[in-house]
Amino acid sequence: MSEVVIAPEPPGRPEIVALIEALDAHAMALYPAESNHLLDIGALCAPAVTFLVARRDGEAIGCGAVLNDARGWGEIKRMYVRPQARGRRIGARILDALEQVARARALAMLRLETGIHNSEALALYRRAGFRDCGPFGDYAPDPLSVFMEKTVGRTGGAERWRGT
Repeated sequence: MSEVVIAPEPPGRPEIVALIEALDAHAMALYPAESNHLLDIGALCAPAVTFLVARRDGEAIGCGAVLNDARGWGEIKRMYVRPQARGRRIGARILDALEQVARARALAMLRLETGIHNSEALALYRRAGFRDCGPFGDYAPDPLSVFMEKTVGRTGGAERWRGT
């Protein structure tokens, strides 16, 4: 298997837009629009967001982002691995890289919202130490949502994320 490289990239590149569109199609097939809390490309380009892309042999096969919330935590957004690349721990590696970004940004907590039908994602997050919590931030209760959080600690910004 070829090496997978995970690094920050601008989300507006055509290949990355196609990856995000695949994620959107997956989410829309599972949930009604009011239960999808998707950041658009413009929001993913904001300074408060670190957007990572996983590539194998130059092909974009996965992505994920950390949104620095002004209330003091990071939120995992846009986690996705193409179906043909699943089962190789790429999602776990993206999630680990996002945790490193959060620590480098001196965030003590990571939170996320995912759907009840995303069994693979739920298993990934639970294996990584995320625990169920109530709605946070601007989220309202939703019977199709699962809210999770994980303490990742503070490093005071001394640790720098380098990518993998």
